[in-house]
Amino acid sequence: MSTNPRKFRELLKNEAFIVSPGVYDGYSIRLVEAAGFKTAATSGAALSNSMLGVADIGVMGLTENVNHCRNLARSVSIPLTADADTGYGNPVNVFHTVRQFEEAGVAGINLEDQVSPKRCGHMPGKDVVSLAEMVKKIEAACLARRDDDFVIIARTDSIAVEGIDGAVKRAKAYAAAGADMLFPDAVRTEDDIKRLVDAAGIPLSVNMGFGIRSRPTTPIIPIPRLKAIGVKRISLPRMLPAAAIHGMTQALRLMQEVIRTGQPIDRPDLLVGIEDIMKLMGYEEMRELEKRLTTLDPEPLGV
Repeated sequence: MSTNPRKFRELLKNEAFIVSPGVYDGYSIRLVEAAGFKTAATSGAALSNSMLGVADIGVMGLTENVNHCRNLARSVSIPLTADADTGYGNPVNVFHTVRQFEEAGVAGINLEDQVSPKRCGHMPGKDVVSLAEMVKKIEAACLARRDDDFVIIARTDSIAVEGIDGAVKRAKAYAAAGADMLFPDAVRTEDDIKRLVDAAGIPLSVNMGFGIRSRPTTPIIPIPRLKAIGVKRISLPRMLPAAAIHGMTQALRLMQEVIRTGQPIDRPDLLVGIEDIMKLMGYEEMRELEKRLTTLDPEPLGV
């Protein structure tokens, strides 16, 4: 039986380029799988925003993160990588963090070199731990994993603090410490990405943010160009949360109009139907299981 880490390793080996949409709940991860994507990645920012209703400033704890990722990983068949923030402490804490995420069934984790409490990689005011401390964290992560296929993704936020030269130095050190993939965040130019690809010698993952909308810290670079300069994977951590927020905002605005005017509105172009929700969440499979395992006739599908 192929494990999620093994599935992700096979993608790294066999796929020319990987796109990992960012997910944060059961709807988003099932939609990613249904759309045909071969892997997904949790967004720590999206988890913190959606679960806790707070900014991505290091408030979310290890247990909250792991428990949510466990539910996401077991709801689909595609491998999921998780955002483990700074590893929740020193290298010893990182050791236990890796064990918990591995036991949760994810394929691997991002481990970043920010100081704690961390913040979103695209916010001002970031700082990073020493290179030596992060190297020890990566070594701890590699030592902790029981399955050698479990992927350790070393994220560096050092460009904003130490410039590209500092990031290149860290890339080499992180690869030498055993990281399986490098994830430099908030990289603004193709030249910087290319320097990091050449320096790391391991697969490089780039955060493309909203994916289909630019922002100052994330330029939209064509996928063929990213392939050409050696990028292995892009993640899209903000795309689905932003799309959901837009859709919910539109629906709530129209509902306020219904309340104000008293006139009903039917907008199937803006909302999926109940049948779409049931198909996405596997209601029919649930009914078949009930028929097989219970003596009671299942109730008709409700609303």
